[in-house]
Amino acid sequence: MKVSFEGIGEQVVSFAANGEVKGAFVKMSSNGTVAACSAAENFMGYCINAEDGFADVQTHGYITCPYTGTAPHVGYNQLTADANGKVKTAQTGREYLVLDVDTTANTLGFIM
Repeated sequence: MKVSFEGIGEQVVSFAANGEVKGAFVKMSSNGTVAACSAAENFMGYCINAEDGFADVQTHGYITCPYTGTAPHVGYNQLTADANGKVKTAQTGREYLVLDVDTTANTLGFIM
């Protein structure tokens, strides 16, 4: 039997998109509009699809993504956006529950 966390509390919201956002952690840039985060910024979700000036953003639920820098640990970690759709541990930022870490592939799974 394989453990799966996919679908836990998943929520996807549509926004207007400011610039290229697909595959990026995003922030609010103006009313109803998201933009890709710069390195070390707090994110409000991850853009899973974007086209025609709109973005589908996962704002809650389990997500697997690559990380840079020091490997996070299982449990609560402060995470911020990094370049190119990755996250990194930080001294400031929001805390997220990390459920699995793969130090070989440099990926983690966490609940937003």
